[in-house]
Amino acid sequence: MAEAAPVTFITGAAGFVGLALVEHLLARGETVVGWDAAPLPEAAQRVLAALPGRFIALRGDVGDVVALEAALALHRPHRLVLLAAVTAAAERERRAPEGIFAVNLVAVTTALRLAATQGVQRVLLASSGSAYGASGRLPGLLHETDTPLQPEGLYGISKVAAEAAARRLAGLLGVDLRIGRLGTCFGPWERDTGVRDTPSAPLQALRLLRAGQPVRLPRALRRDWLYVRDAAAAITALLDADAPTQPIYNLAAGFEWSVADWCAWLCMQPGFEGADWAIAGGGDTANIDPYADYDRASMDITALRRDTGFVPRYNLARAGADFLAWLQSQDEPAHA
Repeated sequence: MAEAAPVTFITGAAGFVGLALVEHLLARGETVVGWDAAPLPEAAQRVLAALPGRFIALRGDVGDVVALEAALALHRPHRLVLLAAVTAAAERERRAPEGIFAVNLVAVTTALRLAATQGVQRVLLASSGSAYGASGRLPGLLHETDTPLQPEGLYGISKVAAEAAARRLAGLLGVDLRIGRLGTCFGPWERDTGVRDTPSAPLQALRLLRAGQPVRLPRALRRDWLYVRDAAAAITALLDADAPTQPIYNLAAGFEWSVADWCAWLCMQPGFEGADWAIAGGGDTANIDPYADYDRASMDITALRRDTGFVPRYNLARAGADFLAWLQSQDEPAHA
């Protein structure tokens, strides 16, 4: 008798990366249970319904222990992916620090405890390159095992704390845990959800140029920008891996380009002729929020490639073509 296909339970399934991962797994014909306090966008409902896998959408808060435990008991997932997160900017840090840690740390420890009691076979915690923090100011690649973690904001601090707490609990509870530090993502399904305070710089620039407005960059903004379809593939590769050799992996693009390169590429596409973009200077004021006053060093993905066979597919041109085609297929504009 053939072994049953795995059922994957995803928290934060209606979010940006969550939807990309759901779409990726459904395209493989798998069953996915999505847990999120927010509803699925109508466009996502249509796209997901057309895929060969089975999707079960559940509304619930990651902090609702009773409801989450009941959902896990009912659906008996083989795998649990923890994607729910609050990606906080400084204003939210000042206003509601407790909410950041409630989702990014406490909900992680709760989910791991429930996973152990409900027989979940494998858990993947989505962490972030923000864990590296100030180490990203230094030259050279960021390594999972060698680079010091120096988080600068509460988002990064909460992610470092969640990694440490998850590893401790996984050891105590006997849970198969994998941790993936995601690079800076952009692409389909990125939108204003109320828990991600600053859109990616590529999306900020694209929104302005599509609206016929000028873009003024504070600098070229070079980084290992990660197209979200590659992010979903990297998460899946780590989730599928039979025998990871280390507890934490960078899930990143493996190559760099700049938002200046992105704007230049967009200006060569139909509908963007004559678009106005430049690096701010001569009294101009930048209108793209770059997250920080420096460009973070790139994340090394040697271990991910070696242990999972992951190969990123989307360079700037391929990501741009796919993203523009996706936007054209949607009824909603990019800022919806």
